[in-house]
Amino acid sequence: MPTGTVMSAFRSDFLRTLSERGFIHQISDETGLDDLFAKETVSAYIGFDATARSLHAGSLIQIMMMHWLQQTGHRPIVLMGGGTSMIGDPSFKDEARKLLTPADIEENLVGIRRNFAPYIRFGDGPTDAVMANNADWLMTINYVEFLRDVGRHFSVNRMLSFDSVRMRLDREQSLSFLEFNYMILQAYDFVELNRRYGTRLQMGGSDQWGNIVNGIDLGHRLGTPQLYALTSPLLTTSSGAKMGKTMGGAVWLDAEMLSPWDFWQYWRNTEDADVGRFLRLYTTLPMDEIARLEALGGSEINEAKKVLATEATALLHGREEAERAAETARKTFEEGALAADLPTVDVERGEMESGIGLLSLLVRAGLASSNGEARRHVQGGAVRLNDQPVSDERRTVGLSDIGADGVAKLSLGKKRHVLLRPV
Repeated sequence: MPTGTVMSAFRSDFLRTLSERGFIHQISDETGLDDLFAKETVSAYIGFDATARSLHAGSLIQIMMMHWLQQTGHRPIVLMGGGTSMIGDPSFKDEARKLLTPADIEENLVGIRRNFAPYIRFGDGPTDAVMANNADWLMTINYVEFLRDVGRHFSVNRMLSFDSVRMRLDREQSLSFLEFNYMILQAYDFVELNRRYGTRLQMGGSDQWGNIVNGIDLGHRLGTPQLYALTSPLLTTSSGAKMGKTMGGAVWLDAEMLSPWDFWQYWRNTEDADVGRFLRLYTTLPMDEIARLEALGGSEINEAKKVLATEATALLHGREEAERAAETARKTFEEGALAADLPTVDVERGEMESGIGLLSLLVRAGLASSNGEARRHVQGGAVRLNDQPVSDERRTVGLSDIGADGVAKLSLGKKRHVLLRPV
């Protein structure tokens, strides 16, 4: 199956858009898939397991692929892994995932569904997105029949050759039979989605290549039309950091788990070398505008970062929230003013009367994940209270630290700020 260099020119709007914006890592049959997109409305899917109440920014590259799929006249199929989440994808993991209960999964599914609404349109039209759940077919499988009809088409020798499995075994880390079955179930999903929705393409990160190719091969053996694979590169920042993660934790897409302000700040803090790439992947700005912004040098690159932050935030949280975050940043960093839209943590007034330890407040405010990390921040000179550096890790924060505006400002570095408000 061809996995070589991506074609320099595509006929179809979808593949041409993905190619020029940097979404494509591998395609199973470039010419065949390009021809398919050029002549008919194509249904394509990406699977998302329900391992948390929200997706984070690491999933945005796949969500944006579905956005462009719909924008170029095709139909996204969002596959929720209500069934496969009972197992968990072992790909490139050092150990088995924590097993989730059906109740956990259902709660997570409710939250994740909300993540897609800003990016793709759901409905009953020919290009309206569909949300499917593989629990609908996986939870009713007869195991013996499944082994006979589907399992016999899989070679264990070939499955052991996939990087996701081989790397785990090379490190002499256990791979359970439960997890080993995941790739069979994912392959079966592809075939089932073709039967139900006419799905011809599965997309995903490059770590999913082996699983997707399994589905193509199974479809061939079970008599489906030709199926296709398209993967995106696994992204890290220029310094090697994983996308969607910060020192403070995951960059969640749910506003209740991460404020629009913090989401805006995540993109504003993009490294200089990543600005052009991220503008292409995470915004819908025209390519000529991106080229102009990418060409900015010196301190002007900060203007491009603000555009990136505002456009990425507007897609998820709406233009009004994005502009509010941008204005909050301007007031905070350029005017030195205390912006009311900064994230706020309510603290019991009784606690503040007796004084609360600075380290525990840093953790409570989400500026550190533990007292140990908070202590290191203080010792490193990164913590400020009301814009004054704090060097004493035993310092307490009380009502005397509350200003005339009714809050205290707790800061980590130059760009992370939280208001403490006694209630």
